[in-house]
Amino acid sequence: MRWLLTMRGMRRVAAHAFAGFASAALLLQTYQAIWNRSIYPRRELMVAFVVVVAAVAYGVARAWPPSPVRRRLTHPDCSIRIIAGDLFDQTQSHLVVGFTDTFDTDTGDDRIINRGSVQGQFLTRIYDDDRARLDMDLDTALAGVAPVGVLTRQEKPLGKRTRYPVGTVATLGTPQRLFFCVGYSAMSPDLVAQSGPDELWHSLGRLWAEAHRRGQRGGIAMPVVGAGLARVDAVQRPTLIKLILLSFVAASRQRVISRELSIIVPPGEFAELDRLELQEFLDSL
Repeated sequence: MRWLLTMRGMRRVAAHAFAGFASAALLLQTYQAIWNRSIYPRRELMVAFVVVVAAVAYGVARAWPPSPVRRRLTHPDCSIRIIAGDLFDQTQSHLVVGFTDTFDTDTGDDRIINRGSVQGQFLTRIYDDDRARLDMDLDTALAGVAPVGVLTRQEKPLGKRTRYPVGTVATLGTPQRLFFCVGYSAMSPDLVAQSGPDELWHSLGRLWAEAHRRGQRGGIAMPVVGAGLARVDAVQRPTLIKLILLSFVAASRQRVISRELSIIVPPGEFAELDRLELQEFLDSL
């Protein structure tokens, strides 16, 4: 209910409540004008109180944050959703999974990759914790990508040492369900993943290009990349969502990428989002 205390929430409630009150008042005045009497003689104050309460209730109901946040676009012809849920339950969509530029996969002791992260869940839920198979698939997908450097064991004691360009996309899976593994953050020698708005925007552009090339316009589901351990600290989660949406729409103006983009937010975090703001942003696209 915190949305109700925001200026945007109060404005929306007031606007809808006023519209409801005006409609009710018009109906009452029309009745009185036609039959030359009020509906409840000598109870005008009670009627006015009921109308005001009903108008406020109508305003709250109409202004209630949408769940999910959605918009159908005509150019391009696609739908966009921001929904609460589990990314890996989206079995009818291609999935986007964030990686670092070294494409590390080791979740042991949570030192290199946190097991609770989307990437850690990808290893557990899609690859049944078979890290060797995931590494082999990644190596195959990255075979045609030229590395930008190789760290020494002294520079990076743990994990993989080959760096790929930020924005590299390793596509795994089958044509029916692809996994776009996007290296949008840089892994530092002390195992801290770092990214920023510029790197994220570039990586999203590379993602949409790969989805257009391989995805056959199938649905795409993705988390709010950059909101977790990738540490895009300069940007809040709602702004990251807007960045993803703007990047997708801008890329879709040039070519159809997907018939549906779903941004999946964990339920607890979804409840904290200013969904009114996100809906207004979607409506403005």
